[in-house]
Amino acid sequence: MLVVSTREFRQNQKSYLDRIDAGAQVFIQRGKNRCYAVSAVKEDDTLMTEEEFLLKTDNDAAMYGYLLKQDPAGKEYLTEQESKDFESWLGV
Repeated sequence: MLVVSTREFRQNQKSYLDRIDAGAQVFIQRGKNRCYAVSAVKEDDTLMTEEEFLLKTDNDAAMYGYLLKQDPAGKEYLTEQESKDFESWLGV
């Protein structure tokens, strides 16, 4: 684990980024009360929207009041579920 100042990191970025790529943990200290962790983005790291996340499973989508539907071409999309359907799904 390495803790460096912002100035040190800025002056030797390549060296620290190479260390991060090799698996080192690098923290950048900014002033007295701020610290930042720097890490490499890995191939399996993904970013997705809330809608994309909800599309992953029907049950999760239903929990949040959405229905998973398919258009005529077979593409899945979310639509808001009517409240009475949602309440019946919850057993209310």
